[in-house]
Amino acid sequence: MDSVFASFRDFMGTGLLVIWYFVSLVYLWINEKRKTVRILFVYMPALVLLVYFNPLFARLVHRLADNEIYYRVLWLFPVTLVIAYTCVCIYGKIAHGWKADLFALCAGGLIMISGSFIYGSPLFSVAENKYHVPDSVVNICDAIHVPGREVMAAFPLELVQYVRQYDPLVCMPYGREVTVERWHYYSAFRNVMAEEVIDMEQLADQSRQSGCHYCILHRDQKLKGSPEDYGWTVFYETDGYIIYRDPRTELIIPEAAD
Repeated sequence: MDSVFASFRDFMGTGLLVIWYFVSLVYLWINEKRKTVRILFVYMPALVLLVYFNPLFARLVHRLADNEIYYRVLWLFPVTLVIAYTCVCIYGKIAHGWKADLFALCAGGLIMISGSFIYGSPLFSVAENKYHVPDSVVNICDAIHVPGREVMAAFPLELVQYVRQYDPLVCMPYGREVTVERWHYYSAFRNVMAEEVIDMEQLADQSRQSGCHYCILHRDQKLKGSPEDYGWTVFYETDGYIIYRDPRTELIIPEAAD
């Protein structure tokens, strides 16, 4: 249960919003008479809390899934909605005038100081493009994209998680699951790509077994052997990456419609 309480604490941030939330709950419990609103903003959150802190439910989720996703139960917790609705109700009762304006300013100020500057987090970075993936992924996928069909390409591990977000027609022999160590997903192909010095004989073998049309390697990647010795040709270079084409894996390009 320690991890459950820790997740709740981390999810609630500074804790001030939790105070405003429970104050709002008390206010709605006393003053809100409409049954539908009470169900949505009072009874349902209480039920979510009971479920979240239920040790049997927590044990079941931890057994069936990764315990790091347990905090997602709290996504059902309507913290923002309850606080906003309560503020609107109080503002409506105060009616017009300087008191209503003062309340609105105070409520907005309290909400602002209850959080933290999210863009100061090390987990955030400025997006390179409107797709919110690295430019290198966009340029590589655009280069190997074939309209009307899927292509198979092996990407360096640092790019794997972004490819399917940008182009669903670019398939990969391994996905994001191989980049998360705690999932213990085994892939011989991934292991070859992760080597400091990649053995071209093993890489070419894994690539052809997986039906890869392309293999993308960092320009500075150290190789044991030469890609050209295995029939590979340089298809394109961009953003510090070299796209190799394996002609032995047939790539039929559909004819353009008239």
